[in-house]
Amino acid sequence: MNVHDMAATVRNDLAGFVGDIERLETVFATWDETEQAAVGAYRLAIEALNGEALRRLIRALKSDPAALAAMKNAIADEVVYAVLRRHDIVKASLNERVEAALEGVRPMLASHGGDVELVKVKPPAVEVRFIGACDGCPASALTFHAGVKKAVQDACPEISDIVQVKGLGGSEESGVRFVSPFALGSKGGWIAAGLLSDIPEGSVRSAVLGGEKVLLSRNGSTVTCFQNACAHLGFPIHDGEVENGIITCPHHGFQYDLSSGECLTAPEVQLQSHAVRVIGPRVEVRISA
Repeated sequence: MNVHDMAATVRNDLAGFVGDIERLETVFATWDETEQAAVGAYRLAIEALNGEALRRLIRALKSDPAALAAMKNAIADEVVYAVLRRHDIVKASLNERVEAALEGVRPMLASHGGDVELVKVKPPAVEVRFIGACDGCPASALTFHAGVKKAVQDACPEISDIVQVKGLGGSEESGVRFVSPFALGSKGGWIAAGLLSDIPEGSVRSAVLGGEKVLLSRNGSTVTCFQNACAHLGFPIHDGEVENGIITCPHHGFQYDLSSGECLTAPEVQLQSHAVRVIGPRVEVRISA
């Protein structure tokens, strides 16, 4: 899809809007410094105008109790919430603050082929689940108490109970529960990787994210992401046979556990992992340095 096609596309969902923005940013990144500076200045001018208009509108409506109540209800819409967060007009939701806290421990977990997923927020409790290599790891209890639990409680003092769970869990929280991709994306470097349904169950999908060739694997709602390169000679492995969560490199037969990236053929090496998070139907990846 080119720039003209995106301009003509009608969007009504947050993932579509964010995807278009990210694709445009990829195009802008290929331009020279003068062109990039012009686009950056134009973007800042438009954002300043929109932000000031929204702030004036909200100040005017706050004097009317009915309008104020309507605004609070409107914030429960993910697009409205994301844009207002972009302009720092509303405070971060509890879900967003919990996710921000988890971001601080995800690089450490990703270095071991694992991750942590937010399952449920129901004050004063939060449920999280380890995925990848961290799921069932003997050291996961220490990781939970020293890393995840402390990070969440430090960032969200109103949360008194952080529980590590198994399975998918559910979501019963009320109020605003969204995570703004604008608010977190600028800090966390998360890249849209499509929909969960785009990744075949029990199989893999290759993609290029942030200029890196990656391999996405799905088991239920659990997604892992690795560099699409065999640890042996660096050949891509996405065409390899997948059976029982194990992919076999089509070139020299090296086998890898898709839940952890562990090489079963040569245990001293493994696939390079990238952090993954699933937000509703969307999958996002943060490319490791």
